[in-house]
Amino acid sequence: MTSGRKALTALHLFLVWATMAAAVPTLGFGLLMTSWGGGVGATVPVFALGVPLTMVLLAMTGISAQTVVPLCGSARQRLGWAALVFVLGTLGVLAGVAAYGGDVDLGSAGTRIALTGAPYAVAAAFFVPSRWVRLGALAVLAAGVAYGGFVGPEQAQQRKHEAEIARYREKPELLYMGDAPPGMEVSHAWVGPASFVVDYHPVREGYELGYVGLVVRSPSTLAPRCPEPAEKGATCTVDAHGEMAMVRDFPGGTREVTLARRHRNSKVEVEVEVKSQRLDESGLRRLLDTLHPLSDTELEKLMREKKIDHRL
Repeated sequence: MTSGRKALTALHLFLVWATMAAAVPTLGFGLLMTSWGGGVGATVPVFALGVPLTMVLLAMTGISAQTVVPLCGSARQRLGWAALVFVLGTLGVLAGVAAYGGDVDLGSAGTRIALTGAPYAVAAAFFVPSRWVRLGALAVLAAGVAYGGFVGPEQAQQRKHEAEIARYREKPELLYMGDAPPGMEVSHAWVGPASFVVDYHPVREGYELGYVGLVVRSPSTLAPRCPEPAEKGATCTVDAHGEMAMVRDFPGGTREVTLARRHRNSKVEVEVEVKSQRLDESGLRRLLDTLHPLSDTELEKLMREKKIDHRL
């Protein structure tokens, strides 16, 4: 390919890109506004007028390529060429819209408008009888498929994951967990606006009974204390360190133990409460003694196993 033909080919592809980067967003915006104002039926006249007009504009770009693209040699051939480029390019645009709907990052609004013309330029390049031009178009197509189908979705998933972690970490002073008691594991956790709740259940759930609930909340103005008046069937004490212990006896010999204490780290103080009908005071106290900030590894595991949610 001579330098003159190279320049003519480059001009041809540039004109295709520029024309479609201007025409397709305009057509799409017109269809959107018409549908918004008058329903889907109102878009039919706009579509019936806009698509042929767009193809006529596209066919006009083929005039500059009469000597380098055989299909652009006559007016009739240029219309056929424009129809093929329009269909193939529109498929590319629809693929881009689908990728963008899947949160694939396609840049700013200006960049997305510019990218609208790219599929049409790539489609037009395949009709240029030059091996290097077609190989270049194939490389661009492969790069687009790789980014839109694999790299972009993976990046979008990573951004979503990081945003979810940041959302869970909005109240880091509340995110405390205790080591699961022997024979138990974390069943679920909830992050609320002023609390963090963790449920522990037996590993062999369905074969063994038991439950431990941990609540970490912003402290009230008062230290943990026994309810007044005293609950019927309950005994409650507060020791010298401010830890409250309450035991409730239920019919049938069932007993529920609740412990509550203040926990202070280097920055803030939180109120922690644990209760269970399976563990006694010593077992709950051991759980409280293992209280520690929720690590990134623990949070990742809870998210991966879908054991953590937000609670309003």
